Amino acid sequence: MPEQEYVWLPREDILHFEEVGRLAAIFASLGVDRVRITGGEPLLRRNLPALVRLITATPGIADVAMTTNGVLLADQAAALRAAGLHRVTVSLDTLDPARFRQLTRTDDLPRVLTGLDAALRHFPLVKIDTVVLRGVNDDELVALVEFGRERGVEVRFIEYMDVGGATHWSMDRVVPRAAMLEALERRFGRPEPLDEHTTAPADRYRLPDGTTVGIISSTTQPFCRTCDRARLTADGLWLLCLYAQEGTDLRALLRAGASDAALRDAIITAWSARTDRGAEARLGERERQPFVPLSHLRRNPHLEMHTRGG
Repeated sequence: MPEQEYVWLPREDILHFEEVGRLAAIFASLGVDRVRITGGEPLLRRNLPALVRLITATPGIADVAMTTNGVLLADQAAALRAAGLHRVTVSLDTLDPARFRQLTRTDDLPRVLTGLDAALRHFPLVKIDTVVLRGVNDDELVALVEFGRERGVEVRFIEYMDVGGATHWSMDRVVPRAAMLEALERRFGRPEPLDEHTTAPADRYRLPDGTTVGIISSTTQPFCRTCDRARLTADGLWLLCLYAQEGTDLRALLRAGASDAALRDAIITAWSARTDRGAEARLGERERQPFVPLSHLRRNPHLEMHTRGG
């Protein structure tokens, strides 16, 4: 969860479904073929299956996925699949109820697990994302892998990143990829890297029993060089990097009556001038502190991870 005091995006600024659909079509015309719906929590958006249906019907879009905390997933999994959603990732940082309460400030772990089971009934591919924090849940890697293995779910472990609301971040709370692999090797045997040539953020490994796991090590081993992703916030700010301080306001162009050609030109211009290597720049800092002070978060909600799709 983000800080307890933060600023919400004004409701009137949120893009309408038709605006999202128009932008999806423009991005698709420029070569984008994959869309991930994330948040914050996307299942809080009313009538989300209608948005999924709009995006999946866009010519050129081949894959539409969603990342969710899973709390509301049980009630919506069937409708989302019927609308054309291809894949689901559930964020789950712990299997321990007390730790879950500490991390999320809720007692919703049973609802998350029920939502995960519902996703498994309706979707051919379900994954779990786990942010690993030293001294909090780094002793659960084995349990989470076994939990996923029993259900046919691939678990992806994510290094703790110093972005958005991670105002208590410090390097000593980061569990690097090498330490995760050592923990897995002690229990399962040596993980073997899969020889894959993709721009996906996770490096994938196969355990001796055939189980696959992923590790996203963007804190200690950034993948900026191969990153081909961008983020569109719910109110239409287009961000070229997770660490970006500024973006391109596509909502303003939409509501000013810009043509599709003008929107394409704005996107092409911004992407062509892209120099963002945020994770690499952070890695090179001698004394690395939290990226965004709490005072800045309270003034600018676009800096929060729940706004920019972390």
